[in-house]
Amino acid sequence: MDVSLVQTKNRVLASLPREDFALLFPHLISVDLEKGRLIADPGDPITTIYFPIDTVVSIMTMMESGEAIESATIGREGGYGLQAAISPRQAQSRAIIQVPGRAFKASVSAVHDVWNKSAALRSLIERHSDALFAHAAQSVACNALHAVEARFCRWLLSCHDRIDLNTVNLTQEFLADMLGVQRTTVTAVARTLQAKGLIRYRRGVVDILDRNGLEASACECYRAVRRTYDSLLPQPVL
Repeated sequence: MDVSLVQTKNRVLASLPREDFALLFPHLISVDLEKGRLIADPGDPITTIYFPIDTVVSIMTMMESGEAIESATIGREGGYGLQAAISPRQAQSRAIIQVPGRAFKASVSAVHDVWNKSAALRSLIERHSDALFAHAAQSVACNALHAVEARFCRWLLSCHDRIDLNTVNLTQEFLADMLGVQRTTVTAVARTLQAKGLIRYRRGVVDILDRNGLEASACECYRAVRRTYDSLLPQPVL
């Protein structure tokens, strides 16, 4: 495993003091996560914690009808399942890989042992939980109040922040679930953004052409969520 990759790509890991990171490092396992991989469904015990490097985990709120909508995403700024390091947890939402890529994983028991020894890790998990809660709350307001085009731009920008490419591989069906709209609506919005020169949209692929233009078209929630993470999580100790 490349230690520098761990420290520079994932914000939680990179923010740990070196002596605390050294406690966790032997337990980290590198994994490649494919798009659509199910991490957990509601009620599943959380036994593994994931620290994304350039993958994105989508947290989906499920309805009895089978419909779902995204309530938050987790990328290289944080980790999935961190609360389970404090005490046993069951998943409350579906967690699925939204954008394929790399992550590091560790067993809950291993991270719990480090949590017991590291005040820095305890603080980071608490701050990350606060940021993720605020993120989910912002998403509720965003889904209710903002137009689909603005939300689509926000969503693309959030993905772009967490990967190292200008291309995002996404199916129409997946985008519809993320935004809580019909597939035809996704197609119409994507074509509008393409006509403006902001993206290039092909089946299952979105190329970001004009990030500044996307930021101008995105709703305020994109900046609000970024400010929340920046205020609650420290800058990495490199």
